[in-house]
Amino acid sequence: TAVITFDYLTSLRSVPYGSEEYEFLKSQVHLRSAERLRELCCSNRGTFIKVGQHLGALDYLLPEEYTRTLKVLHSQAPQSTRQEIEQVIREDLGKEIKELFTSFEDTPLGAASLAQVHKAVLQDGRTVAVKIQHPKVQAQSSTDILLMEVLLLVVKQIFPDFEFMWLVEEAKKNLPLELDFLNEGRNAEKIAHMLKNFDFLKVPRIYWELSTRRVLLMEFMEGGQVNDKAYMERNGINVNEISRNLGKIYSEMIFVNGFVHCDPHPGNVLVKKCPASGKAHIILLDHGLYQVLSESFRMNYCRLWQALIKADMKRVQKYSRRLGAGDLYPLFACMLTARSWESVNRGIDQSPVSASEDLEIRSNAATYLPQITQLLNNVPRQMLLLLKTNDLLRGIESALHTRASASSFLNMSRCCIRAVSTYQRSKSHSLYRRAQISLTEALSLWQINLYELFLWLKGSQLGNWVIALLRRMHHST
Repeated sequence: TAVITFDYLTSLRSVPYGSEEYEFLKSQVHLRSAERLRELCCSNRGTFIKVGQHLGALDYLLPEEYTRTLKVLHSQAPQSTRQEIEQVIREDLGKEIKELFTSFEDTPLGAASLAQVHKAVLQDGRTVAVKIQHPKVQAQSSTDILLMEVLLLVVKQIFPDFEFMWLVEEAKKNLPLELDFLNEGRNAEKIAHMLKNFDFLKVPRIYWELSTRRVLLMEFMEGGQVNDKAYMERNGINVNEISRNLGKIYSEMIFVNGFVHCDPHPGNVLVKKCPASGKAHIILLDHGLYQVLSESFRMNYCRLWQALIKADMKRVQKYSRRLGAGDLYPLFACMLTARSWESVNRGIDQSPVSASEDLEIRSNAATYLPQITQLLNNVPRQMLLLLKTNDLLRGIESALHTRASASSFLNMSRCCIRAVSTYQRSKSHSLYRRAQISLTEALSLWQINLYELFLWLKGSQLGNWVIALLRRMHHST
């Protein structure tokens, strides 16, 4: 931390601010510092890896040199040895691996910041995924967070604009929950029940009889990562359908249920084509980190997104302010949508993101970093994980080239309408008023369905044929 701080203080001191040389040198300092930060996380493991992963997911909020460098922590987390794994299982389950399983693969399916997952077969023949916490993570986590807090306070004294204390506050609140695998099991069952109407969503079943706070046994499920477009094309999986269904899942979680899986990085979201039905399934893993949204926050967030989709700037300002953005509401709208202010004013569903707009957003993120950090300190804590979730979902859409499709906004609109109508009915004591709300809801949903049909016709062969026929009829008259 001292070396990174010294590098920023000395490397840019003698160069004119805003010049080409300044921008070049600043990019070099960012890259060196990001690499040092990555080494720091890998050396200290556990909590440091977790915070590094969080930073790597903050696209459009941090310079690209940081996010690009720290993203590797998602796939290159350190692994525990076989001896360490055996020790945790022995301490928590009171048995040796060979007593519990007929086979246990030494090489983990995946290693994360807090745990790693192994494929195994139980004595009764069931194939399972065994999630085992890295030893010492539990004991060291509170010390690690205290150390991070001290370091960030020191850095803030040197750079007053540097405001990342919210990151430590979130780690303090969320880490104890993520380190309790029984809590993760309960979350998995809760979300599976909430979203049971989505037949394309699969959540692994939990085997409670062999699960503890540090060991979690789950039904084994496999598939390709959700950002692997080549895998989907090889297996005949429709990329647009996957992107659309993922949007449905998250819109339902955020707007309707207020119970949100906040770690949708590609390793936690798999896709697989079911051989029997031919349907593509989305498999949602790692249920340790969920955000519970309060009713007032959820309603304001719903109405803000409705305003953003309709490009209603007065309501965008009103609900952004209610969510703590204050006078920085234009910046807040851009952060939420990852679009330029011009696109927000025009309507975020009117045109997809262009390469030039993407570049503009990234350069603005660097320019407005002090305002961004101020905003992150002002918004409700619930918003921080939603911003991270939005960025991870956008990363998936970018990899699949399905970003900012009209259908994703239509699904969000449906969920917002349903959520607001349910809330209004719950607050109304008049039977007539409740009937009125239900009728308005039905009409709004019908309008969206009609618009979706229009879009489908417009893009289909049938639609092109109808348009050509109408044109011929027009010319003949």
